[in-house]
Amino acid sequence: MNGLVALVTGGASGLGLGVVRRFIKEGAKVAIADLPKSKGNEIADELGASAVFTPMDVTSADDVNDALSIIRKKFKRLDVVVNAAGIACAHKIYNHNKDLPHNIENFENVIKVNVTGTFNVIRLSVPLIYKNTPDEDGQRGVIINTASVAAFEGQMGQVAYSASKGAIVGMTLPLSRDLSSIGIRVATIAPGLFDTPMLGSLPEKVRLYLKKTVPFPSRLGNPDEYAKLAQHIVENHLLNGEVIRLDGALRMQP
Repeated sequence: MNGLVALVTGGASGLGLGVVRRFIKEGAKVAIADLPKSKGNEIADELGASAVFTPMDVTSADDVNDALSIIRKKFKRLDVVVNAAGIACAHKIYNHNKDLPHNIENFENVIKVNVTGTFNVIRLSVPLIYKNTPDEDGQRGVIINTASVAAFEGQMGQVAYSASKGAIVGMTLPLSRDLSSIGIRVATIAPGLFDTPMLGSLPEKVRLYLKKTVPFPSRLGNPDEYAKLAQHIVENHLLNGEVIRLDGALRMQP
């Protein structure tokens, strides 16, 4: 990791922040990409010269290009992209008690951020990664995306979220094939239940229940465990076109 430059979306909290902290600890330089209202500036100040905050809505081409300009100016290159930004919503396709179908705007927003946003960051970042001199394997860089076990066992009320994460899984192989000729690898991590702000807002009773659903170890994942896998993907050149579950053998129930 030493000397590599990474762009981490959703880098000011949760899984993304775990990656930011680990990568910098291992000697990388990191651009923390997150919404302007996030704590990205505070985190970058805390981490010092190896970090920079790049305000970004992942669905905005202008925001992504502005972030890439900051990276070029400060770090001169880009080696790794970790797409950890994402949102969720919980709605059944039809609420019979209120006679309401799933809100289409909510569905479209989850798809826009999780799928289109991930695609947008990749398509605009690749030209900068391509400028790197290939190493002995011909590698120029690595892209790591974030899916979820919900891509495979979506629960009730998770149609939008599961659809978005299933799309990330489906993008993995064609992306790796598209980019193989220019030496860029692509892999996806599918986390289970992790201790992030998304779950942190739940009542403690619900959190305790969720921990018990994980076979072993029966607890929520730590963002640093996600970050360790991201680091391994960067360091292991044979990992390409693969989706890796990180879930303690969890299989989500309805």
